Amino acid sequence: MDYNDWAMNNVKTKDSGDFSKGPVWKRIMSLAIPMTIAQAVQVLYNVVDRIYLGHLSGEDALALTGLGLTFPVITIIMAFTLLYSTGGVPLFSISRGAKDERKAELILGNTFTLIVTTAGVLMIFFYLSMEKVLYLFGASPDTYPFAASYLKIYLLGTLFSMVGTGMNGFINAQGHPKTAMVTSLFGAVLNIILDPIFIFLLHMGVTGAAVASVISQLFSAAWVMRYLLSKDRAYRLKRASLKLKTSLVKDILSLGLAGFFMAATNSAVQIACNATLQGFGGDLFVGIMTILNSVREIVVLPINGMSSGVQPVLGYNYGAKKYDRVRSAIKFTTLLGVTYSLISWIVVFIFPGFFLQIFTSDPATISEGIPALHIYFFGFFMMAFQFVGQNVFTGLGQSRYAVFFSILRKLIIVVPLTVLLPHLGFGVMGVFLAEPISNAIGGTACYTTMLIHTKKLLKEEDKP
Repeated sequence: MDYNDWAMNNVKTKDSGDFSKGPVWKRIMSLAIPMTIAQAVQVLYNVVDRIYLGHLSGEDALALTGLGLTFPVITIIMAFTLLYSTGGVPLFSISRGAKDERKAELILGNTFTLIVTTAGVLMIFFYLSMEKVLYLFGASPDTYPFAASYLKIYLLGTLFSMVGTGMNGFINAQGHPKTAMVTSLFGAVLNIILDPIFIFLLHMGVTGAAVASVISQLFSAAWVMRYLLSKDRAYRLKRASLKLKTSLVKDILSLGLAGFFMAATNSAVQIACNATLQGFGGDLFVGIMTILNSVREIVVLPINGMSSGVQPVLGYNYGAKKYDRVRSAIKFTTLLGVTYSLISWIVVFIFPGFFLQIFTSDPATISEGIPALHIYFFGFFMMAFQFVGQNVFTGLGQSRYAVFFSILRKLIIVVPLTVLLPHLGFGVMGVFLAEPISNAIGGTACYTTMLIHTKKLLKEEDKP
C-alpha cells in the first residue's frame, strides 16, 4: 500500500475528527492505542542503539556510557520540539472545536516555521560548544570520544528529528492516529535494521548508531511532510500560513512552555545526575543511570501514548463547550494512568535483572544496578498523577499551571535532592532516591491543584 492509498483509507474531511461525539473513553482510546504503538516503536527507535552498544566489549565497553552523556543534548532538542508541538497542537484542536478553520491552519504553518528555524540554530550551537558541553554534562577522558563521535553525526539530523516528531501531532489531532503511527514505524523499523549493519557489520560502533538514527529520522520527516503537503488533506501546510504572526507565536510559546519545561528540566536532571554520579561513583554509575533512564522510557510509553490521546479530546471538547465530556476524560485518564503505573512498578520491582540485562551483560553493572533500580522506581505509580495533571492543564490551555508544576518537580525538588542527598550520608544511592521523592511530592501537588482549578474553571464556563 503506497502513501496515497493509506491516506485515502483514513479521514479526508474536517468533520471526521469530531471528538464531541461518541463515548469519551472510546475517543481517547481510539487515539491513544495507535499512538501508544507509535510510542512503543519510537522508544524502540531510541533504545535500540543503547541495547546494541551496551553489549559491546573490549575498548568499546564504555560506548553506552558515552551515549548516555549525549542525552541532555538530545533532550534539549526534544524540549524545543515540544515547545512548539505541545503549544501548537492543543491550540489547533481548540480552534477546530470552535470551527475556526483559518486559525487552525495558521497555527499549523506557524508551528512548522518555528521548528525549522530553531533546528538550524540548535545544530550550530551544539557543534560550536560540543566539547565544553559534554564535559559539563559529566564526561571523562575515557567516555568523551564516544559521546563526541555520536553527537557529531546525530546533530546532522536535528531538522529531521524535530520535523518528524513535532509535526506528527497535527496528523493525530485531525483524527488520523493510524497515519501518525506510521511516521514512527517508518523510522523505527529502519533504525532497527540499520543499527546492526552500521555498528557491527561495518564496524562503525557508536558512529554507526548515529548514522542509522539520522537516516531513520530523515524517512520519518519525509512521511510527515508528504502528508501535510498533500492537497487531499483537510488541513495542510500552505505558504501563506508559514509567515509568523506575533499573536499566534505568543500563544504557541505560552502553552508550549509546559512541554518545554518538562523536557528541559529532564535535561537539567540528567546533567545533575551524571555530574554527581561521576563524582561519587564514576563511569560505572553514569552507565547505570543511562540504563535506568532507558528502562523508564520503556515503562512510561503507554502513559505517553495516553497523553497523545487525551489532549486532543480535552482541547476539542473544551473549545466546543462540552464540559461534561471534559470531566469524563479527566476521570478516565486518571483511572487508566494510575492502574497502569501501579502494575508496571510491581513488574519492575519483581524482575529488575531482566530489565537490566536488556542493556548490558556486565556483572558489575547488573549487581550495582539492581538496588539502584529498586530505589529509582519506588512508588512509581505516583508519577501518573503528575502526567494526568500536566496533560489536563495543557489540553485546556492552562499553560501557567503546567509550567509551574514542571519546574516544581524537576528543578525545585529533583535537582537539589540529587546534589544534596549524596552528601547527607546516602552516597551514590542518594542520586537515585531523588526520583521517588519528587514523584510523591510533585505528583500529589500537581494533581490536587488540577482538580481544584478545573472544577472552578468548568463551573465558571457553565454559567450563562
